[in-house]
Amino acid sequence: MRALLRQPGFAGYWASRIVAITAGQMLLVALGWQVYDLTGSAWDLGLVGLAQFLPGLLLALPAGHIVDKYPRRAVLALAMVVQAGVALALAIASQHHALSRDGVLLLSLLLGAARAFQMPASGALLPQLLPPALLPRALALSSSAMQGAIVAGPALGGMVYAAGSTSSGMVYAAGSMSSGVVYAAGPAAVYGLAAAGYALALGGLVGLRPRPFVRSKEPASWSTVLAGLHFIWARPVLLGAVLLDLFAVLLGGATALLPIFARDILHTGPDGLGLLRAAPAFGALAMSLLLARWPIQRRSGTWLLGSVALFGLTMVVFGLSTTFWLSLLALGLSGMADMVSVTVRHSLLQLETPDAMRGRVGAVNSVFIGASNELGEFESGATAAWWGPVASVVAGGVGTMLVVALWLRLFTPLAQRDHLVPPA
Repeated sequence: MRALLRQPGFAGYWASRIVAITAGQMLLVALGWQVYDLTGSAWDLGLVGLAQFLPGLLLALPAGHIVDKYPRRAVLALAMVVQAGVALALAIASQHHALSRDGVLLLSLLLGAARAFQMPASGALLPQLLPPALLPRALALSSSAMQGAIVAGPALGGMVYAAGSTSSGMVYAAGSMSSGVVYAAGPAAVYGLAAAGYALALGGLVGLRPRPFVRSKEPASWSTVLAGLHFIWARPVLLGAVLLDLFAVLLGGATALLPIFARDILHTGPDGLGLLRAAPAFGALAMSLLLARWPIQRRSGTWLLGSVALFGLTMVVFGLSTTFWLSLLALGLSGMADMVSVTVRHSLLQLETPDAMRGRVGAVNSVFIGASNELGEFESGATAAWWGPVASVVAGGVGTMLVVALWLRLFTPLAQRDHLVPPA
């Protein structure tokens, strides 16, 4: 770790990443509770996820071309400015009782658009700050920072939301978001802190001095925009890895339904919701620290598929649990399993992608991540509206385990992959 922190700019990048992710997680936990508390609708929770996914789907490939053509630090900074503006708008609208259902969806679209540029820019910027020999450890440390922020963000956001609502004398009650009525201090305080967090994260980018990279000189065209997709498609190991993550989280993720489980099944409030959202990240943080100390060196394909199967199993346990602490444990184990999958997949992508292609390959990867997360939230909301939340989560966990069984046949090179990078 000392060798990494001695690298010029890495500490600033690391700190900026921690603060930005913490701010984003605070924003999301407040938004999820606020929407469900007002509408009581699983469908509306799913629509918020869909609204964040659609611009990411439409913009991700052009964003990858931009990241490979223009200074990556500037692209990342602009994405953070947009997210800070969204958080500030949510704070003002909540404080003045002016937030409507359409307003939430519009601001969710802006969040999705900003993240379409943030993810590939952040991923492509890291290799410009370090020599290649330090990159695997930097990825593990960066993942640790990210998971620590995902632990702290929801917990902090939930506590601030609950304290603000309690101090203002509010009582949680369902209502109609379309009427434009929303209550005050709790969510407004969380959104305000998130906006301040994004501003601090911007400050961490100021001192970065990334090494020059080989910029794409090709004019924008379908061939250049789709180059990242072609790169992954031609490599079965990479294609299998990103598709596995897509289907696992798309089917097995339960993030969008956590407000329902928190209030209706586990009988807790926004502070409990914050802990539930933080539990997977806490497990992932613990696993990332273990992987930084004892990295996966052999049987990487087995580790990847096994971890995804374990993720599906933990989702089944969570869906069936009616005890708060058992639910926390299941979510924590799901985060540990997911971190193994993320580490293997990101290492494969970063170590096998040439520098001039990192933005476009990262953009394709962000499409898959966005699809698995935001589109997964829509899928969870829709199936919960049809079958109920418990059946939705249990079926998704079983589906994830079935995907792993199918991948053993469809992507044999991935299942048989030994070293992350084959020895020379």
